Amino acid sequence: ATGFTTRSDIGPARDANDPVDDRHAPPGKRTVGDQMKKNQTADDDDEDLNDTNYDEFNGYAGSLFSSGPYEKDDEEADAIYAALDKRMDERRKERREQREKEEIEKYRMERPKIQQQFSDLKRKLAEVTEEEWLSIPEVGDARNKRQRNPRYEKLTPVPDSFFAKHLQSGENHTSVDPRQTQFGGLNTPYPGGLNTPYPGGMTPGLMTPGTSELDMRKTGQARNTLMDMRLSQVSDSVSGQTVVDPKGYLTDLNSMIPTHGGDINDIKKARLLLKSVRETNPHHPPAWIASARLEEVTGKLQVARNLIMKGTEMCPKSEDVWLEAARLQPGDTAKAVVAQAVRHLPQSVRIYIRAAELETDIRAKKRVLRKALEHVPNSVRLWKAAVELEEPEDARIMLSRAVECCPTSVELWLALARLETYENARKVLNKARENIPTDRHIWITAAKLEEANGNTQMVEKIIDRAITSLRANGVEINREQWIQDAEECDKAGSVATCQAIMRAVIAIGIEEEDQKHTWMEDADSCVAHNALECARAVYAYALQVFPSKKSVWLRAAYFEKNHGTRESLEALLQRAVAHCPKAEVLWLMGAKSKWLAGDVPAARSILALAFQANPNSEEIWLAAGKLESENSEYERVRRLLAKARSSAPTARVFMKSVKLEWVLGNIAAAQELCEEALKHYEDFPKLWMMKGQIEEQKELVEKAREAYNQGLKKCPHSIPLWLLLSRLEEKVGQLTRARAILEKSRLKNPKNPDLWLESVRLEYRAGLKNIANTLMAKALQECPNSGILWSEAIFLEARPQRKTKSVDALKKCEHDPHVLLAVAKLFWSERKITKAREWFHRTVKTDSDLGDARAFFYKFELQHGTEEQQEEVRKRCENAEPRHGELWCDVSKDIENWQKKIGEILVLVAAKLKNTF
Repeated sequence: ATGFTTRSDIGPARDANDPVDDRHAPPGKRTVGDQMKKNQTADDDDEDLNDTNYDEFNGYAGSLFSSGPYEKDDEEADAIYAALDKRMDERRKERREQREKEEIEKYRMERPKIQQQFSDLKRKLAEVTEEEWLSIPEVGDARNKRQRNPRYEKLTPVPDSFFAKHLQSGENHTSVDPRQTQFGGLNTPYPGGLNTPYPGGMTPGLMTPGTSELDMRKTGQARNTLMDMRLSQVSDSVSGQTVVDPKGYLTDLNSMIPTHGGDINDIKKARLLLKSVRETNPHHPPAWIASARLEEVTGKLQVARNLIMKGTEMCPKSEDVWLEAARLQPGDTAKAVVAQAVRHLPQSVRIYIRAAELETDIRAKKRVLRKALEHVPNSVRLWKAAVELEEPEDARIMLSRAVECCPTSVELWLALARLETYENARKVLNKARENIPTDRHIWITAAKLEEANGNTQMVEKIIDRAITSLRANGVEINREQWIQDAEECDKAGSVATCQAIMRAVIAIGIEEEDQKHTWMEDADSCVAHNALECARAVYAYALQVFPSKKSVWLRAAYFEKNHGTRESLEALLQRAVAHCPKAEVLWLMGAKSKWLAGDVPAARSILALAFQANPNSEEIWLAAGKLESENSEYERVRRLLAKARSSAPTARVFMKSVKLEWVLGNIAAAQELCEEALKHYEDFPKLWMMKGQIEEQKELVEKAREAYNQGLKKCPHSIPLWLLLSRLEEKVGQLTRARAILEKSRLKNPKNPDLWLESVRLEYRAGLKNIANTLMAKALQECPNSGILWSEAIFLEARPQRKTKSVDALKKCEHDPHVLLAVAKLFWSERKITKAREWFHRTVKTDSDLGDARAFFYKFELQHGTEEQQEEVRKRCENAEPRHGELWCDVSKDIENWQKKIGEILVLVAAKLKNTF
C-alpha cells in the first residue's frame, strides 16, 4: 500500500535509551524525575570549561577550585573580599541611589499615577460653589436597551379545560400500538418493559381505575364552597352584611404572623429536641416550660397552653410549672389553674402571691392573702403584702400578729413601731431588740423616735449603747454602712441622730496618722451626697481632735461659706481665730463676712484684733486698706498705707499706695511714691509697669519707653512688661521695632505661649495673615500643649477648616478652658445654641477664675437666652469673683473702673465683645 506511513515504518515513539515513564511509581523507585535530578547533579559537577565561558581578565565564570575542600582560610578570604565589595559598594551608593531616584522621577513624569493626573482637578474642586455642584447632571444608564429593559419570562396559568381534555384523551389509549412491538423494544422479558411481570407501567398511576374520575369542575366547586365558609365566618348572621373592619384588617393579618426572629428550621429542631427531652424525662419541669415558651414565641398560644397543662399533670409538685400555666392562661382559667396549684402545693408563697395578683377586687385580694397566711403564717412576704392592703388601724393589728409569727423580721418590727404611739413604739422597739439583738436599724429607729419626740439628749446615749450592744453580740461595726445610715437620717430630717452616728463611728478603724486625710474625704463625700449635717458633724469632730490645724479650720470655713448661713460662718471663724490667731486668712474671712453683711465697724474691730495677733502682716494691712477704700474713706486708707509703709514695708504695700494716688488723680504723688518704691524694690515688675503706664497716660512716649526698658533690664522674665513695650511701639506705628522686641523677648523667655500669641496677633493686626499663620505653626511646634495658642489657631483658619482644627486642639488640650471656650464660640458662630450653651457651662466649670469665659457666656445669653439665664450667669460670676482673663483684666484694671463691682465689670466686658469670630 502506498500513500500513508505506519508506526512500523518510522520505528517506536521512544528511543531505546529513554527512561521508562513510571511517574506514578513511589518516589524512591521513579525513573523519570529521579533520573532527571541525578542528571542535574551530574551537570553541576561537570564544570563548564568551554571557551565561551572564559574571560581574559576574570578567567572562567565558575570556580576552578569548587571541587576542592572549603577550609577556614577560604572562609576568611571570602569574608575579606565581601567586606571590600561592601566598602566599594558604599562608595558608589550615593551615586547609585541618585541615579535610581532620577530614573524613577523620569518614569513618573512619563507615566504618572492616576492620582497625580487628577490632582490639579481635585484642588479646583474647592472652588466649586454649591449651585454648580447641584447643577452637575446625574450619570445616565450606559447599558444598552435590552439590558436596561429585560423581557421577563411570562407565565400564563393553564386553564382547567386543558387538563380535562388530556384526561379524556388518556382514557382512550389504554393499550400499546401493535406497531410498537414489531422491533422488539417494549415486549422484552427483561425488567423495565411495559409488559413485564415486574413493577413497571401497569402499577397504580395514570392507568389505575378511578383516575379518569378526576374532575376539575368539581375541584372548582369545592374551592368555591371553602370560600363561602370563610366569608360566612366574617359576615353578620342577622343582616348578612360584612363585619370586616377595612382599616384594621391588615393589622389583624400582621398580628397572625409569628413575631419570632428565628429560622423555621431552627424552631423545628428546637421543637424536636424539647419533645425528645419531654419523652425521655417527662417529670422534668424545665422541659415543659421551655416547650410552652417556644410555642408562645412562634405564635401558637393554644398549643403552648395545652403543653403546659400537660406539664402540670406530669409535674404536679413543681411551683414553676404552675406559675407558667397561670401566666399563659386567660383570666378566669388562670384562677382555676392557681386554685388547682394551691391544692397540690399548699405551702407555696409564690403561688399565693400570684393568686392575689389575679384578683382585681381588693376584698378578694385580702381574702386570698389571709387564707395564705393560715397555711404559711411565717412568710414575711405574705405578711407585707397583706398589711399593704389594710387601713392603718387594721395594719397595726395585723403587724402585732405578724411580729409574733415572724419575730426575726426587722421590717415588720419597724413598720409596727411606726404605726404605734410614742410609748407603745418604745415598747415595740425594746421587744425587737430582745428578739434581734444584732440589727443596727432597730437602734437607729429608736434614736430617731426619741429625736422626733424632743428627747435629743437620749439620742447620743442610744447610739453609744447600740455600738456597745452590737459589739457585745459579736457584730462587726462597718463604718461605711453606719455613715450611709447617717446620710439617710440627714435626708429624713433627723439631724441629731445623724450627727450622733457620725460622732460615734467616725474614728472606728482609722489609724492616727490617717485621721485628718480620711475625715476630710468623708466630709467631701457627705457634701457630694447632699448630706450637709453629716459633713458639719465630721468637721466638728475633726476640729475637736485637731484644734490647732489651720487647714481643717479653713475647710470648715469654706464649707460654711458655701452651704451654711452667715451666722454659722462667723461663729466658726470666731472659734477658729481663737485657736489659730496667726492664721491671717481666717481673720480676713471673718472681716469680709462682716463687711459683706454691711457691718463695717465689726469688720474694723476684727481687723484691729488681727493686727494685735499679727502686728506686721502685709495681708491684714492691705485688707484694712481695701475695707476703707470700699467705703470711700480715702484719707483713712492713706494713713493706713503710710503706717504700713513704715511698719511693714513691702513691694505690695508700696504698689497699693501708688495705685491709690493714681486712681484718685494725684499723679505727681503717685509718681513720687513709685520712684521711692523702685529705690527699694527695683526687681518688682508691677512698679515698672505702673511707672510706664502713668507716663503713657500723660502721653510721654519716650519716658514710658525708657521706664519699660529699665524695667526689662531688671526683670527680663516679666512677660507683661515685654507686651506693654511691644504694644507701645505698635501704638506709635513702629511695627518693625515691636516685632524685634517680641523676637528678643522670645529668645529670653523660650516656650512662652503669651509672647508667641502676641507675635501672631501683631502680624494679624498689620494685615499680614500669611506671616501670622507661619508664626502660629512655629508657636504650636514650640508650645504644643498651649490652650491659648490652639484657641487662637482655630479662628485663624477659614470657616470650613475650623471644626477640624478644634478637634486637633481638643486632642492636645482636652481640659484647657481657652480651648473649651473657643469650641463654644465655634458652635455659637454656627448658631448651634444648645451645644454652645453646654460648652460654655463646661468652660466655666473647668476654670471658674477665667473672666473672659464668663463675659462671652453672658454675651451669648444676652443674645440667645432668657432673662433668668442671663441673671444666673451674672450671679454665678459674682460668686466666683474671677480675676484673670485677657479681656477681663483690660477692663477691671482700667483706672476708670477701679470702684466697679464684679457684676458691673461683667456687663462692661460683654459690651466690648464683638461676634466677629
